[in-house]
Amino acid sequence: MASLCLTPLPPPPPSQPRKLVEPSSSSTSLSSFNRMTGGALKPIVVNGNPPTFVSAPGRRIVAVGDLHGDLDQARCALEMAGVLSPDGQDLWTGGESVLIQLGDILDRGEEEIAILSLLRSLDIQAKAKGGAVFQVNGNHETMNVEGDFRYVESEAFDECNDFLEYLDECGNDWEEAFVGWIGVSGRWKKERKMSQNYWGPLNIVKRQKGVIARSMLLRPGGPLACELAQHAVALKVNDWVFCHGGLLPHHVAYGMERLNREVSHWMRGLSESSDSPQIPFIATRGYDSVVWNRLFSRDVSDLEDYQIEQIHSILEETLQAVGATAMVVGHTPQTLGVNCKYNCSIWRVDVGMSSGVLNSRPEVLEIRDNKARVIRSRRDAYSELQAIDYI
Repeated sequence: MASLCLTPLPPPPPSQPRKLVEPSSSSTSLSSFNRMTGGALKPIVVNGNPPTFVSAPGRRIVAVGDLHGDLDQARCALEMAGVLSPDGQDLWTGGESVLIQLGDILDRGEEEIAILSLLRSLDIQAKAKGGAVFQVNGNHETMNVEGDFRYVESEAFDECNDFLEYLDECGNDWEEAFVGWIGVSGRWKKERKMSQNYWGPLNIVKRQKGVIARSMLLRPGGPLACELAQHAVALKVNDWVFCHGGLLPHHVAYGMERLNREVSHWMRGLSESSDSPQIPFIATRGYDSVVWNRLFSRDVSDLEDYQIEQIHSILEETLQAVGATAMVVGHTPQTLGVNCKYNCSIWRVDVGMSSGVLNSRPEVLEIRDNKARVIRSRRDAYSELQAIDYI
């Protein structure tokens, strides 16, 4: 395997505005739903770069919360959502469905790049079936691009080092390496831990190389930061808004496309001046920024009636400004599972499923015809699923 060097990495090719997704009349696991909606659906239309406004007529939408580097739990959630094959082949089974992941894939777990690779692979497969996969960036994505590695697990540094070596083996072909990583990451992880030179957290030299590798990948303009730059911080699909923390009226007034564009430019290392690109504060910094806001995720039992009314009013003002029916957020683990508040105009889908958070059973939100329901497992073995009635 090649040794780690400090030569600049080739960035991934600049992303282009997404083209229309061609509809497909065939579907595997969701054929019955397609028959209900009248067969082939109209194309998915994406506006904005990164994607900001998406029209997905007649699509089944599934939303998955924070994953925090836990590949096993991520796979369980995606299988429950009906978009991932259960045979370990990582095949898209969602037909024309739209999958939305709410951010915080990074930190607290050891297989972050593998999850990002899996989602990219599923997006490629979904497009061929008339579906799509979207991600929104969370606060842990923006923290890592800032160079804040406080919540990075030692094994995650190792994965960064392994991935750079794999990228070198792929001739620095980013697309080949990134999409293919999900298929080989398990083998690399196993071989690393079996190595006679692997001492885990006590291997100081390896740890230093892992920190350098992560910095090279995730610094503004780094290839993994450019990969994250393809995703929004605020996304509207049909009549629903998706973001990690929560959208507020002043965010909408600032402009969703502007927010997404500024975060994307910062992650790409782009700047209008010769200075370093400025961190987009309104989206990524501060308690009321898009990725940090917890206003709509607070436990209402801790609030006074007037506070609940105020929050509800702010939420309604935001939804009216953006022309949406409801908002879906992650960020704040919900110990009672996926739930809605304020007349179900806000859905909270972070259940802390990662072993680095609460290690709770995965749950996902399904939206059909503007109606939502929660899909959760009844048993620890995930062999039997329970769907809460539409709300």
